[in-house]
Amino acid sequence: MVFEKVLRAFGVGGPAVDTVLSSPDTHPGSELVGAVRLTGGDYDVDVATVAVGLVSRVEAEDGDALVEFHRAWVAAGFTLAAGEHQDLPFAITLPWETPLTHAYGRKLSGMSLGLRTEVTLEEAVDNGDVDIIAVHPLPAQEAVLEAVVQLGFQFRHADVERGAIYGVSQDLPFYQEIQFTPPMAYSREMDELEVTFVADVEGVEVILEMEKHGGLLRRPRDRYARLRLTHAEAEAGPRDWTAAVEKVVREALEENPPPEFPGAGGLHAS
Repeated sequence: MVFEKVLRAFGVGGPAVDTVLSSPDTHPGSELVGAVRLTGGDYDVDVATVAVGLVSRVEAEDGDALVEFHRAWVAAGFTLAAGEHQDLPFAITLPWETPLTHAYGRKLSGMSLGLRTEVTLEEAVDNGDVDIIAVHPLPAQEAVLEAVVQLGFQFRHADVERGAIYGVSQDLPFYQEIQFTPPMAYSREMDELEVTFVADVEGVEVILEMEKHGGLLRRPRDRYARLRLTHAEAEAGPRDWTAAVEKVVREALEENPPPEFPGAGGLHAS
């Protein structure tokens, strides 16, 4: 797949770049492999650096922003002659905590994530357009998402929020929330279920947040549950993950009073 880009920052007659990916489909912890194809313009240019970076739309209290969260250097310190073509191969490994953009065979509404190519000359820096990539669930993440649906929850929306989760080791400065509408069986106990994954090389930490909104005579109430799946467990063969998810959800809902988490933001720290 080829994504054509003209380096607008370098003016008329400057170089152009195409980013070529062997496939835009990938998973957390996997590699994206491709090449940056540079085409010289009307004059020679000295290229200082070529890099590719993973970017995601991230929500914060002060507004949304496109945040680069991982980068790989492709090349540095060479001259691109007028009219010359150069193919610069690269491989960039997605962090384990990379947000998902797809599940259940379709794109998750609300998600925006891609690969951006940056070319730096002595005169200017050009951050090209973002080339959209598709990040699919790991087997452990897929098992949990399928269990949630089997329990009757319906996917509603997904987003990425700046901050951290208390008690969970994170490398990235944000976390993803995948939001579901509860079935009738849970509608009195929650208005929304939010699923967050924090993956690492050994497995996936799953954080379930059950939100009950406040009303005229009712205070808002959030409850939390956690479980961990190793990659080996998810790949070992059939297991009733639906029962495992239902167990931790029920245990959290039956706790009285609900567990307390430090900070005004509840489970999350900005």
